Amino acid sequence: MNSNDVAYFKAWFADYVAAYYTDDPVRNQTIRLKQEHTERVCKEIVMLGHALDLMAQDMLLAETIALFHDVGRFQQYATYGTFKDTISENHAELGLKELARHQVLSICSDMDQSLITKTIGYHNLRTLPENEDERCLFFARLVRDADKLDIWRIFIDYYEHQDEQPNSTIVWGLPDNEACSPKIVNALSLKKMADTRDMATLNDFKLLQISWVFDVNFRPTFRAVHERQYVEKIAAYLPQTREIQQIVAMVQAYLEEQESAP
Repeated sequence: MNSNDVAYFKAWFADYVAAYYTDDPVRNQTIRLKQEHTERVCKEIVMLGHALDLMAQDMLLAETIALFHDVGRFQQYATYGTFKDTISENHAELGLKELARHQVLSICSDMDQSLITKTIGYHNLRTLPENEDERCLFFARLVRDADKLDIWRIFIDYYEHQDEQPNSTIVWGLPDNEACSPKIVNALSLKKMADTRDMATLNDFKLLQISWVFDVNFRPTFRAVHERQYVEKIAAYLPQTREIQQIVAMVQAYLEEQESAP
């Protein structure tokens, strides 16, 4: 793979997404959200790659994985009107079907195709498979970190402007009340990533997003989360109970520990 291949992939992606725009402003806003998310995840993975001193070839692979990691989202939204996999279709698997249908990766070597498709398929799993080779797992962890860095930014921006530009698709139509589900709270107290199946309210979604720090893999990612104050910014939109404050303080301490770990 070379830089010309990546340029081709970017041009294909732009043309592919352009076909999903219509005269519906709400739909276009949602499609644009995912398109811009992909562009930023590409930037985030390049940032992480530089921080980790990746070789040039690995940087190209990483950027390609980031470019295509959410390509299934557009067909998902066009078909089902949602980004919720549990009531539609696994967006990673749908994306792989789209890439195969258009034979986008045919210019890549068999080895690179295998790596790219596996990591796309793994990027949204709750946990990564243990029986996979370390190189594949490395790229899977890398795109998962880059993805989270921008998803946090998207949701923080949404919470800040929710009253001005409501979009229930972004928050899965969850009710916005004061409740926090015990299973979600308990997962954070145990320093575990919360489960989407336990969510019942928008506050649960916010807590789940905070719990993603327990699935971060690389020190530069921890550093970015800390410096950008993602946890604090999400926590500002949660009920300020003693329990929530204690959980947030624990997560902040965990971030600092991981950032300074050898």
